[in-house]
Amino acid sequence: MNAEMFIELVYLVSATLFVVGLKQLQSPATARRGNAIAALAMLVAIIATVVDQQIVAWTGVLVGVAIGSLVGGFSAYMVQMTAMPQMVGLFNGSGGAASALVSVEEFLSNPAVVGGSTGVTILLGTLIGGVTFSGSFVAFAKLQELMTGNPITFRGQNVVNGLLAVLTVGAGAAALGAFGVQDTLTAFYVFVALSLVLGVLLVIPIGGADMPVVISLLNSYSGIAGSAAGFVIGNMVLIISGALVGASGLILTQLMCKGMNRSLANVAFGGFGGTAHVDKKQIGKRPVRSTDAEGAAAELGYVNSVVIVPGYGLAVAQAQHELRKVGDLLEARGVTVKYAIHPVAGRMPGHMNVLLAEADVSYDKLFDLEQINDDFDKTDAVLIVGANDVVNPAARDPNSVIAGMPILDVDKARRVIVMKRSLAPGFAGIDNDLFYMDNTLMFFGDAKGSMADLVKAVRELA
Repeated sequence: MNAEMFIELVYLVSATLFVVGLKQLQSPATARRGNAIAALAMLVAIIATVVDQQIVAWTGVLVGVAIGSLVGGFSAYMVQMTAMPQMVGLFNGSGGAASALVSVEEFLSNPAVVGGSTGVTILLGTLIGGVTFSGSFVAFAKLQELMTGNPITFRGQNVVNGLLAVLTVGAGAAALGAFGVQDTLTAFYVFVALSLVLGVLLVIPIGGADMPVVISLLNSYSGIAGSAAGFVIGNMVLIISGALVGASGLILTQLMCKGMNRSLANVAFGGFGGTAHVDKKQIGKRPVRSTDAEGAAAELGYVNSVVIVPGYGLAVAQAQHELRKVGDLLEARGVTVKYAIHPVAGRMPGHMNVLLAEADVSYDKLFDLEQINDDFDKTDAVLIVGANDVVNPAARDPNSVIAGMPILDVDKARRVIVMKRSLAPGFAGIDNDLFYMDNTLMFFGDAKGSMADLVKAVRELA
């Protein structure tokens, strides 16, 4: 076996590990192992590439790997769970930037690509990578509240975006020598700049409610950009791994859209997902029934079954560990406890799964919407912690803003307890009919403090 064949075999092993790792990510129980396998696949690919390209400056390579590992490990360790969506956004942006830089470097170092098929691939890698980079950092700024989370729109926005896309394509064509352009380098720089602007304009009209879709879509973009970069430099494992990320991201994006009963086009151009359009004077005008920790403990502690529904408010309050204690105490009393996870709960796909995993909640207690919705009418009590739109019965009203959105049918349970700071609306910006139903009790307060009080009250039950 010659060296070239051996390298290709190693690439094949690396690609296989990527597939296995991605498969492991399908389940919370195996997700950590899947991440480790994918990381190993990347390490194998890096080593094989360094050897294949006969890079002799191993010191520089190892220093770069060490610095990157330290920065990544420290960031992952220090980041709060509430900031995990922002971190994912930064990862997406960094991946897009890396892919774009590979394409840019290839264009600058190889003028012969002008007019060839490789030139088109370079432009695609630059475009998708640039859009991913700038769009991801806008998403980060929205999630980090460095800018408003409401949709930023202006008159004729879609027309402007369309014209900008046409100009970007035109600049790309000019960079390949079309239209008789001689200064292809300047045209390429214009193309890069327009790609970055396009990424910004595509994300600013998307509001907070659609962040799970944006995160998964940008993740897909970063994979596609990586695959394009693989074609540019002729690296098989980069092509395969990028294609896997791109395809899985698109599938996840479609699942997120299905979870909100909206099309991708509506998410991208609808300007939905803020509270700017809410008439706040109409919020909370109906009477509600409230309770305290002792009352909630009595409702939860003397029943046979409880379903817990986590939402973004749980992440904000960092109350997941106290929530697990409540679940453990209820189980010690003989209560069957399950956790219902809505696909778009939180600010990124799987946010609630990761949050509960951090608190060591057993994976076999987590159920998605399809698995648990038929059980609510047989459930004694539901405890909702920081969730809003995903449990709003208004979704069944054809005239509602969220009409048709799949929701957790918590209102069908005998008793519903909602832990929330106030009656403020969720990202959809509408009142929640659940709060005012006869079988609902509102437990107002900060989730962490209220959950600590609930833990104490459950412990003190006879």
